[in-house]
Amino acid sequence: MKIAIITNSRIPSLTANSIQAMKVAQALMQLGHDIKLFAPAETEPVSKETLLTHYGLRITPDLELLPSIKRLKRLDFIFHAQRAAKKFGAELIYTWLPQSAALGAWNGCPVVLEMHADNSGRLGVWWMRQFWNQTTPKVMTVTTSALRKALERSTNFKFKDEAVLLAPNGVELEKYAGLPNPTEARRQLNLKEGLTVGFTGHIYPGRGADLLFELAKQMPNVNFLWVGGTPELVNFWRDKLNEAAMTNVTMTGFVKHEVIPLYQAAADVLLMPYSRSIEASSGQDIAEVINPMKMFEYMASGRGIISADLDSIREVLNERNAVLCEAGNWESVIGNWKSAIELLLVDESRRSALGIQARQDVEQLTWVKREERVMELLKENLRGL
Repeated sequence: MKIAIITNSRIPSLTANSIQAMKVAQALMQLGHDIKLFAPAETEPVSKETLLTHYGLRITPDLELLPSIKRLKRLDFIFHAQRAAKKFGAELIYTWLPQSAALGAWNGCPVVLEMHADNSGRLGVWWMRQFWNQTTPKVMTVTTSALRKALERSTNFKFKDEAVLLAPNGVELEKYAGLPNPTEARRQLNLKEGLTVGFTGHIYPGRGADLLFELAKQMPNVNFLWVGGTPELVNFWRDKLNEAAMTNVTMTGFVKHEVIPLYQAAADVLLMPYSRSIEASSGQDIAEVINPMKMFEYMASGRGIISADLDSIREVLNERNAVLCEAGNWESVIGNWKSAIELLLVDESRRSALGIQARQDVEQLTWVKREERVMELLKENLRGL
């Protein structure tokens, strides 16, 4: 199919939304579809080579940046994108925007709407209801069953089962093939030798930075590896580490996506220290529905995982493939987390068993298999016309 992908993410950027959109586009191209990506013109045009490197892709779609005025809350971009999709000859609109989904359906074009968080505000609810009130063939994906419940609650609307797909985020397993053991990975990255606790990803509020800091402070004989984060937050935490004279923490800042698997492989244990309130890049609290991409990467790396025990996380992780610890502010939970880390670090056989199980569980959760399921459900709805 000719598919117009419409995202309001800045391309390129470091946000999870931006990365996820590019992974979806690549997977659809790998399935043989003709893809064109439309995004707001909030950056200078970039080459395909830059996109390949920035997102760690093997193939990338044609990208067209369209006018976008922030004070109009990108409504102008949404209408520009609809016209551009029509000019492209799109047979399907694939979007993360209820506004674009509703407009596409109004124009009689089949639509896939991806939802990763609940609607924000009355206008978002209105657009969502407009989308569902159209008879055009459609699919809505949700990354967790908790998200579907939240969306139905906020819209006061019962979605049609045949048009909703539970589609967690995914991973590119090929990037995790043949990873070295932790000792060798650390050698290749010129990292300190010794048992290492790792974390990759952004450090927005609720992502566990305070807990990571205190754990490292109370466990001076364990190496901590912190990969990612915006320059401002990385500098903030580096200053705090220097003030506390802590030398057991390595902060890399941003690294290219292609080397993230090696950094994850360098850890003996990987952490997801979420709190009960998690702020997305948009400022929205997503703790109830979170489905982090790094969870699937952690699983693919085959390392022991210790994660905050949230209902949405339990849709993927369990006691067979991870250690689950209480979520909350660091003062109330640090004892449990410290104990869990210590126990796992001294038990190599358990780390191995958890890692093997997690690796097996994630094999059906690749980006390509995800998009195969999305497109198959859409085809079923098209056949039902």
